[in-house]
Amino acid sequence: MIEAGPLLKHIDTPDDLKKVSREKLHQVCDELRQYIIDIVSVHGGHFAASLGVVELSVALHYVYNTPYDQLVWDVGHQAYGHKILTGRRDAFVTNRKYKGLSGFPKRSESPYDTFGVGHSSTSISAALGMSMAAKYKGEDRKSVAIIGDGSMTAGMAFEAMNHAGVADSDVLIILNDNCMSIDPNVGALKEYLTDISTSPTYNKFRDELWELMGKLPIGKTFTREMASKVEAGLKGMVSKSSNLFEALQLRYFGPIDGHNITNLVDTLRDLREIPGPKILHILTVKGKGYELAEKDQTKWHAPGLFDKLTGEIIKKKIETPQPPKYQDVFGLTLVELAEMNPMIMGVTPAMPSGSSMKFMMEAMPDRAFDVGICEQHAVTLSAGLATQGVKAFCNIYSSFMQRAYDQVIHDVALQKLPVIFCLDRAGLVGEDGPTHHGCYDIAFFRCIPNLIIAAPMNEQELRNMMYTAQLPSTDLPFVIRYPRGEGVMVDWKKPFEQLAIGQGRRLKEGKEVAILTFGHPGNNAQTAIRNLRLEGIDPAHYDMRFVKPLDEALLHEVFQNYALVVTVEDATVVGGLGSAVLEFMNAHNYHSQVRILGIPDTIVEHGSVKELQQECHYDAMAIANAVKNLLGKSVLVEG
Repeated sequence: MIEAGPLLKHIDTPDDLKKVSREKLHQVCDELRQYIIDIVSVHGGHFAASLGVVELSVALHYVYNTPYDQLVWDVGHQAYGHKILTGRRDAFVTNRKYKGLSGFPKRSESPYDTFGVGHSSTSISAALGMSMAAKYKGEDRKSVAIIGDGSMTAGMAFEAMNHAGVADSDVLIILNDNCMSIDPNVGALKEYLTDISTSPTYNKFRDELWELMGKLPIGKTFTREMASKVEAGLKGMVSKSSNLFEALQLRYFGPIDGHNITNLVDTLRDLREIPGPKILHILTVKGKGYELAEKDQTKWHAPGLFDKLTGEIIKKKIETPQPPKYQDVFGLTLVELAEMNPMIMGVTPAMPSGSSMKFMMEAMPDRAFDVGICEQHAVTLSAGLATQGVKAFCNIYSSFMQRAYDQVIHDVALQKLPVIFCLDRAGLVGEDGPTHHGCYDIAFFRCIPNLIIAAPMNEQELRNMMYTAQLPSTDLPFVIRYPRGEGVMVDWKKPFEQLAIGQGRRLKEGKEVAILTFGHPGNNAQTAIRNLRLEGIDPAHYDMRFVKPLDEALLHEVFQNYALVVTVEDATVVGGLGSAVLEFMNAHNYHSQVRILGIPDTIVEHGSVKELQQECHYDAMAIANAVKNLLGKSVLVEG
């Protein structure tokens, strides 16, 4: 049993926090930071982000009247302290576990979670909407958006700030600047923020000027507007890049130390009384208070279980060689292909480590690019490269590809540009839950003309799909989707083979029932088939490989020989492989009985991949049961 500290254990709500004296807030911060370390080291989860905003979390709930005043956390990796202070301290051991607390703010979980998040750069838009609604309803309700410097790189954040500056709404944007997203932050905005935060001339001169003005007999004639003009002029005089936010008509304050709790409280109290749109720039350290996390912030973003005293990350003891992760197969294969083809380049939006684009960035830094949290830009940049004969591998998590849908249609598909989209984390991703599940890519891509859509059943197929996609003869956009985590082949580095586009494969013949699979769930089907054969049931198995174009010759074979068909995919059953098969069956007047397995038409919450596949009924047992059900035989109960 992990115990909270003597002050923290009595804080169940922000009202309890407000009873703590200002002088003891630093102790609350120390206890909160230690409690997060204790819980995450034993139970897992995102780690470094929440440690960096402990003081900010405490200060916000100490100053603001939450949940009436509304806090919107961007992404939400950093909201553990917020959750602990808002009635979920004792339940926090269930964080990211099946049927437990979500790893992100979630409206249905608590009134303090004012907006569901998980993808970056939404907080300013949401908080501005809340502020505008409050003004319209005549409510004295404050709205605060907390956004990191990584999330601030996305176009949506700038769109929201552009509107906030003219909306005349009482919204506060807190820019949490730690020079990190998951990997180190990149781009011109990083340099801009660094210029502000490290400009000793501006910071020293500003402090001295306000101290001097406080001693002058200026009197009541010196208005707030005049003071604002003085500061704006000061910024323009001593700093070459301090006016971006104020050019958007956002009053800029800072930068200040985000780990000085008393100064944070005083600053927030002052800002709470200043009307209009404004931005507070705070400087923090991701992983603050845990030395190893401060030194290697990428590694400690979500380290898994670890010994909090030694810092040793606890890994499963494995005695036999294990298959690699799909993302590492992608990353290493990309380097291999790029060595063969000088026209290959790589693009990723802020996920070089997670996607393993880091291997190419290290080996060929002039040919692989991290563009920041900018999925739309990543797609159209890749399209621009493709117009010049470059084979651009654009690697984006499936759930984040949703953010660049228009660009795929307008900038890639309409122009038939052969961009290669590698969709990591396709299917159910596990503990990150519904904001990160890659449920929809098959359905939303299948309806777009000119796309090729493929999914590998194993690591060798992933290599061969990547090889095929970059060949000069492949002149259409090529989508390859693959899941998070380990594959199934230890000996995966096989010689490349060109695949026939739109051609699947028959893995085994069978009797009565045919199982059609797309991608990695084919391995679940193979397990199901082995178990069924022990009971005298012998289904056929077809690996479709491509959902667009479909292998029509193979489907004719299936429907001419099998009256019972099961389709399996790790995506929504609405509009996916099963739907494509039914469309084919109808078009050709077949009348087989088809059972579609995959992610149901509902929001799937978080849990382990194994738990969620069982819940969605496309694990090995569910596939076997579907076959037996079609045959009218008794089924096993999931247990």
